[in-house]
Amino acid sequence: PPRSTLFPYTTLFRSLESFAPHLPFLRRYARALTGSQKSGDAYIRASLEALAANGDAVGDSSDPRVSLYRFFHVIWGTTGAQLEGTKGGPSTPSDTRLQSLAPVHRQAFLLTTLEGFSTTEAAYILGISEDAQRTHEENAQREIESELATKVLIIEDEPIIAADLESLVEDLGHTVTGIATTHREALALFGANPPGLVLCDIQLADGSSGIDAAHDILADADVPIIFITAFPERLLTGERPEPTYLIPKPFQENTVKAAIGQALFFRPATSPAVDA
Repeated sequence: PPRSTLFPYTTLFRSLESFAPHLPFLRRYARALTGSQKSGDAYIRASLEALAANGDAVGDSSDPRVSLYRFFHVIWGTTGAQLEGTKGGPSTPSDTRLQSLAPVHRQAFLLTTLEGFSTTEAAYILGISEDAQRTHEENAQREIESELATKVLIIEDEPIIAADLESLVEDLGHTVTGIATTHREALALFGANPPGLVLCDIQLADGSSGIDAAHDILADADVPIIFITAFPERLLTGERPEPTYLIPKPFQENTVKAAIGQALFFRPATSPAVDA
């Protein structure tokens, strides 16, 4: 065939050679962005077809991954992308929460948090200023925090630490249902007003165990528990199911905030909301 008819395919093969390692991650991103495997994969196919037709349009970034995502967003923007979830779409709490974000906020949020791009890279991919990218990220974070607002039970026998945690939790927009200092108090408070999250110490006022309290709570409810303790080694023995979220004392506020955000983002959809 004439060289001119082979050009798109030659360009595609050369592009795919540098882009191929990044395609699985772009597929993950497209699925998260659309809330649907079917829709996400359709946009990937459209991007590859456009790449075959015009391989020089990937941009001038020296990073193939950045160039690939930038090209994807050019296709995304020119095909009238629809962000509504479809049948077979969001199936997990985190998927659903992502879809609740405003579209541009979702893009900015996913590029930095899911895909690990810097603010500068994400701004280039979206074709916006770095200030705009930061604004979109901040708005996404506020939307997520508002949607994740829940009731929190604190199990902690040190009054100063308990007060610090209460203030931190309320600053994040959550409601504290109570502060328990013993195993018995913890179970009573949990039963009286079931929370959507528990912050738990492991050594309590009367010598009882926060671990036992957490075990009893989890026997009756599927609720995320974050352990905050001066004795993390007691929970990291490898001999029992170990906690997903474990913060050593003395703790940093940002560490606790990050753990709360992660725990609630992936919490079961039935966890009590703040207005339940």
